[in-house]
Amino acid sequence: MQPSYIPWRGSFDLISRVDLFVFYDDVQYDRRGWRNRNRVKTPSGTEWLTIPVHARGAQREGTPILAVETAGSDWAREHLDTLTRLYRQAPHFEQYRPWLERVYAAPPPLLAELTIGLTLDLAGFLGISGTRFLRSSELGVSGTKTERLVRVLQAVGATQYVSGPAARSYLDEPMLAAHGIGLEWMRYDYPEYPQLYPPFDPHVTVLDLLFMTGDAARDYLRPARVDGVGSIR
Repeated sequence: MQPSYIPWRGSFDLISRVDLFVFYDDVQYDRRGWRNRNRVKTPSGTEWLTIPVHARGAQREGTPILAVETAGSDWAREHLDTLTRLYRQAPHFEQYRPWLERVYAAPPPLLAELTIGLTLDLAGFLGISGTRFLRSSELGVSGTKTERLVRVLQAVGATQYVSGPAARSYLDEPMLAAHGIGLEWMRYDYPEYPQLYPPFDPHVTVLDLLFMTGDAARDYLRPARVDGVGSIR
């Protein structure tokens, strides 16, 4: 999966289910995706937290995610202030405040360095310890779409691939099968947890879950199911 900014809990459920998670950091940066932004709960709905990036580099055709730089220095303080304002009343916010302050005090200039580092920290908070992490840029593969994915999987010796459901529209399943790679689809079906601001919205950063439930957050990564290709329901 492409590295994203403070992802939602479904990403961490997927991470917890696999032996190896590959950050797809050498594919083209998508300007309106989740690479540099995510949503938080507010009294009036959800609000975007967006990291500004240098437009010239990010908009250049073919610019890989790993080459995109953050822009300016005010955004980090603004994000910390926003999270503090929205979540200071959350039961477990203080547990994570020292970490937040360290993160936003000196964020790295490269977007992927920041987002990958945050994801690794968050996986640790969620008790995910059995998954190894790798960056696709370390593998030196090329190709497009499913062809490139197959080469990544072959490079790490994978025989099974777990995917989020959004990939159904473009993933070439027969190509994976032809290379002896099994395919499983995530089903995101999670229980609700207490949120400060109703109504409940599941599609926000996992920080919301951590601030509200603390060490119990890992219990809310279930009961998403993984269905094999032959048993899609």
